[in-house]
Formats: sequence, C-alpha cells, structure tokens
Amino acid sequence: MLVVDAVTLMLIIWAGFCLRFDRFYIPNFEQTLFILAGPATALPIFASMGLYRTILRYLSGYTIWTVLQAVTVSTMVWVSLVYITLSFGAGGIPRTIALVYWLGSFAALVGTRFVAKWLLTERHGTDKNARRVIIYGAGEPAIELANSLHATSEFQVAAFVSDDPSLENMDVIGIRIYPSKHLQELILQLGIREVIIASPTAGVRAQRELVANVGRLPVKIRVLPPLADLAAGKYLVSYIRDIDIDDLLGRPPVPAIPELLREPVQGRVIMITGAAGSIGSALSRAVAQLKPSKLVLLDFNELGLYQIERELRPYGDFELIPALGSICDAGFLRHTITTHKVDTIYHCAAYKHVPMVEANHVEGVRNNVLGSFHLAREACALNVEKLILISSDKAVRPSSVMGATKRWAEIIVHYFGALAAEQDPRRVFSCVRFGNVIGSSGSVVPLFKEQIAKGGPITLTDEGMTRYFMSIREAAELIVQAGALSESGDILLLDMGEPVRIRDLAEDMIMLAGLTVKDDENPDGDIEIVTIGMHPAEKLNEELFYDPSSITRTRHSKILRGAPSQVPLEDVPLRIDQLEKAIDRYDPDAIRRLLFDLLETQDRQFFQGSPAAWSAGDRYSA
Repeated sequence: MLVVDAVTLMLIIWAGFCLRFDRFYIPNFEQTLFILAGPATALPIFASMGLYRTILRYLSGYTIWTVLQAVTVSTMVWVSLVYITLSFGAGGIPRTIALVYWLGSFAALVGTRFVAKWLLTERHGTDKNARRVIIYGAGEPAIELANSLHATSEFQVAAFVSDDPSLENMDVIGIRIYPSKHLQELILQLGIREVIIASPTAGVRAQRELVANVGRLPVKIRVLPPLADLAAGKYLVSYIRDIDIDDLLGRPPVPAIPELLREPVQGRVIMITGAAGSIGSALSRAVAQLKPSKLVLLDFNELGLYQIERELRPYGDFELIPALGSICDAGFLRHTITTHKVDTIYHCAAYKHVPMVEANHVEGVRNNVLGSFHLAREACALNVEKLILISSDKAVRPSSVMGATKRWAEIIVHYFGALAAEQDPRRVFSCVRFGNVIGSSGSVVPLFKEQIAKGGPITLTDEGMTRYFMSIREAAELIVQAGALSESGDILLLDMGEPVRIRDLAEDMIMLAGLTVKDDENPDGDIEIVTIGMHPAEKLNEELFYDPSSITRTRHSKILRGAPSQVPLEDVPLRIDQLEKAIDRYDPDAIRRLLFDLLETQDRQFFQGSPAAWSAGDRYSA
C-alpha cells in the first residue's frame, strides 16, 4: 500500500504538469524534487491518520472521510512547502497543480482501496456454493448485516427487499432494492435459499405475512434480533436465528419493568409451588436471577424437582431448598412455610390439561381446589405477606372441570386475602390470569410439533377456534411483576392483543418446519390438517374478563387490573367442606354437580342473568 500510494502521488503531480502545459511534460530538477516531496510529506501523514492500519477486506464507508482528511492535510503541507521555498510559478509549481494534486490524490486513494476490497471479497472470497440470500429491509441493520455476510464465503446477498416505495430500484452497497411485493418472484428467479428479516419496522404482522407468502417455497426464514438486543455496533452473522413460533404471537413481546421485577423478590424468602412444571420452572429461573435471600421449590415430582434444583444451583449464593411434597398435605405446607419463614408464595401447582382433568376430575378437583384451599389457609394463618395464584383464561365462564377448578382457586384466594388484609392491610393475596403459554405442558404447540415430526396429520378441533397466546418468558415476568402491582383480591391480566386462530398457528408451524400444508389446493403437500371436532368441555373462544368495562390500567401499560369477585365469601369454608366430603366418598357425579352449582351461585351476577353462559355447567348437574 505504501509503494502504490507513493507511485500514485508522484504520477498525479506529474499528470498535473501535463494538464497545465497541455503536452507530455518533462519536469526540471526543482520540479522533480517537489514531485518526490509529495509522497515524502504525505505518507507519514497517511500513516499517522491510520490509513495503513485498515484491513482492506473489511473496509467501510468511513474510510472515505478519513482519506479526505488525510489528503487535505498532506496537500496543505505540500503547498506550504512550495510557498516557503518561493517555488511557485511556471518555472516551479503552477498554482493549478495543487488543485489537481488534492482531487487526484483523494480519488486515487479511495479508488485503489475499494478496488482492492472488491478483488479480495468478490473475486476470491465468494464460494460458488455460497447460499444466496435476500435481506428483508434496507436500513442500517440490513446494510451492516450485508457487509458481515459479504465478509464470509458462506453467503451471497442477492437483493434487498423493502416496504418503502421511495427505495424501489435504488442500489445500496452495490445491491439492488426491490419492492416486497416481488419477493416470491425474486426467490424463484435468483435461486434464493434464505430470507433474513433485518427490518426494525417489520413487526409481528409483517412476519406472519412473510411466512404466509413464502412459506410454501423452498426457503428458510430467519430473523436478526432488534438493535436493542445487540451490543452497540455489532451486526454479526452469528446473531441471526431461525424465526420461531414466538415471533408470530400476533403482537410484540411485552417488556418487563426492571424495578417491578426486583421489588417483590430481592432479599425475600420466596416459595414456588409446582416448581418442576413448565410455568413453575420458568418462574423459578426468573426469580433466581433476581437475588432472593432464599428460594423454596415445592413439587411432588421427584425427578422434575431434582432437575430444576440442579439447574438453579449455579445462579447465585442464595439458599435453595427443594421441598418434595403435595399442596394437598396441610401439615407439610405448614411445616415448610414455618421452617423457612416464607415471605411470598407463587402458586403454580395445578393440573391444567383440560381433557386429562375432565377424565380424572376427582383428582383434578382435589389438587386444584382443595390444594389451593389448604395452601391459602396456611399462608393466611402463618402471616405470609404475599400469595400470588397463577390462574387461567379458562376460569372465565368455565365450561370444563379444569376451568371451574381454576375459578374456584381464584375465589379461595380472594376469601383468604380478605381475612389476611383484616389482620394487616399490607398483606396481598391476588391472582394472575393469562391465556395459553407456548411450550407449556398441555399447550397445543408441543402437540403440533410432535404431530409434524411424525409426518402428520395435525388434529384440529374446530376451524374457527381461537386462543390467546404468550411466551413462557412473558408469563414468568408477568407473575413476578404482579407481586409489585397487585392489591389484595386483585386479578391481574396481560394485554394479550388479538386472539390467534389455531388453524393459522398450525399452518405457521408447518411452514416454519420447512414443509407445506396438504389440502385441496396443494394435494402434494407434506402435512394434512384434520378437523376432529370439539371436546364437550372445550370453548370455541376464550375470554380474559367477566366484565371488560371494569378493567383498569396499572403502572405497567400492558398489565391490566380486573375487578375482584363481588360475591359473598363467608360461606366458602362450608362449600369447600361439602366438596371435600364428596371427594372422600369418591362421588364423581356429586363433585361435578357441586363444583358447577357452587360456581353458579357464587358468580351469578357476573353472568347478568344469562343462562346460556351456564349451559356447560347444566350438563354436569344431571
């Protein structure tokens, strides 16, 4: 680079003489000295400004600015030398030579460097078998990603695609920008194997449309995380990840407020029931990162409890207690809470698979209702400061035994919360209610994944069925933040956006697996979707609220507060006693009747006199 620059600078000065005198010019001795002085003064300046520290393969646009500065300084030094020696004029250095030197040096230095970069990257750095990709987006993240991909031999960026009409048919770093409506044509014409989403404005809706439009084509869809998730200035190929079903929830993830996470956990003794379950284990991980003084993990699943305890051991220096036992054992609960002086309980332990609880409703009611009663009673008696119940949208106007048990758990927590608040207004017993958690046990997503892995078919209960979905990380963070936001008797809910049609979810999962849907329009597809009919206990659409008009906002813009049950609570122990006796007799019919009759009595005012809401309950009273 030093030799090329030295020769180039001398040629530029000599070319300036030829242009000035309009002929092939042979300089005199004095002029020859100044031609040699050009690189002699410029090269040290170039070196001091870092032009020779740049690796040409990774040259960026910032180099142009550095070259301009270096050339300007070196030209001024050279011109100063001419004036100091009074060597200007026709016999020395004509004034126009300085302008030619400045412009020519700048063009030559920039040109030689970028030609060298092109030779290194394009001519020798691209493998014939490189994966041809299209980048969705044309902003700074997309451009930096393209530069990173160019620096490897594994990828070749064939085009940018943008939703911005003002960028249509423009070129960026030598790559054409096409409108997004031409994406399918480009994939087929250019032999594209991957589409990488690198647009900060491409939200969930755009990602869903992209999957729907190109999911049938033989391409992989991947996504570059938002800039906020990356270290400043880093746009590395390794950050690209496969697009996941979490990206297609129908809304962007809800960010947590850090102080709401720390406040209810830091320095406190926390107990999590059902800690080995999918939601309980995610909550345990979230809590472990927030520095509690002690974390008690309670579950009756020995293997699961061992695994989550082993996983959390490296998280910190807090005390970690595995408590093996059932929430139906009041003595065990009393001993655990007393021994460890528990401050806060997150109650995740529950049977929540609807068909399984429907087929085994005696045990379902015993665990979900009586277990919650024993836990809330002991927490109230032993001065536990906070009890947060993890509930479900199926508790709203329940049609299944599982939903009815979760509604009863809410009523029980409300009842004991009222008693605890009478003893100390600072004590809080509340509920967190949300929809389906992607990846949790009982969720439809693991079932669909299993069916896709087996080659199908995917079984769908109804074409029009919809559900609210959230990621398991969101669920865990919501539960923790509820401890800071809730008041006794509260039911907190996440603003979950629009419900997701299960049919659309199934199609998205098939496409994300790189397969196609087999139907009348595509008989040669890979996976068929079969409608098998709704289970008697299922609902076509779930609800999050009894009365949407009573919903209020909290400090977190996406966490809502539902009105507590305005029901008479004084007869809850008597009703539970009746239910417990039916369970002891193992009388399934009586349990069903009591479960739904009691709910109808307790919640009648929420149904505003509508008997249709209790049609499912009437089925069980026969």
